[in-house]
Order: sequence, then structure tokens, then C-alpha cells
Amino acid sequence: MDGFIQREETTPESGGVLLGRFIKYSKDIVIDKISVPMKDDICTRYSFKRLSLGHQKMIDEEWTQSKGTCNYLGEWHTHPEEFPIPSNVDTRNWKRKLKSDVFSARFLYFIIVGMTEIKIWEGDRRTLEIKQLLKIIYGNT
Repeated sequence: MDGFIQREETTPESGGVLLGRFIKYSKDIVIDKISVPMKDDICTRYSFKRLSLGHQKMIDEEWTQSKGTCNYLGEWHTHPEEFPIPSNVDTRNWKRKLKSDVFSARFLYFIIVGMTEIKIWEGDRRTLEIKQLLKIIYGNT
């Protein structure tokens, strides 16, 4: 995700899906893979829209190859701001995904990569509540 940080004025938003594992007997997850923007996705300075079927193909292939241990965990995208804050569009999309996406767990995770920090949110499919879990400050490099 670091390679997609919007450090330049012309760099568009980017994003993709998060794939990984649930750690048995804990609340921990491991993100093993991410997808990156694909040809059919729409990437502008202030928006990213995941349209490519390649993301779903990656999800399906990883699920099959792992015999069901590599799961769809959520989404990531960048923002052209130091300290990312989800827009109204972001939170609407996250709630839509909680309602309609097919996934095996109770929660989905949403990451926004800003220019100085990464923030992670957890969305609950039962209540549609979205809460911030973590922020990682890494500074401009």
C-alpha cells in the first residue's frame, strides 16, 4: 500500500481488497494479501471505485487454493490527506458492503492510507457500527 500513497499532487486514489486469516482462539487477523488497482477500476485524485472483476477473481482463487483459510477481510484505499478521515461516501459504501458482501466473519476491516498515517476501522455486520481501531503514524518518506 505504501507504493500508492498520494504524495504527489497528481497521484490518484488507489485501493483494493484485503485477504487473510483469522487466528483461532483470538480476535486477531492476519492480512496476507491485498489487491491493487486494476485496469477497469476508476482512480481519480479524490476517489477510487473498484470495478474490475479481477479483485473478485483474486478472492475466489485465494479461497480455493487455501482450502477456505484465506478470507475476504475488507477493503483499503488511499486519501490525499495527512491524517485520513472517512468521507460520507466511504462510510455509506462500508455499510453497503457489510449488508451485501458475502463473507464468513462478523466483521469487515477498512483501511485508509493517508500521507502521514494509516487508519483502520472495523465494521460489524450485525449492527452496521463502524469503529476506528488503530492508527499508525509513519511520516513522509
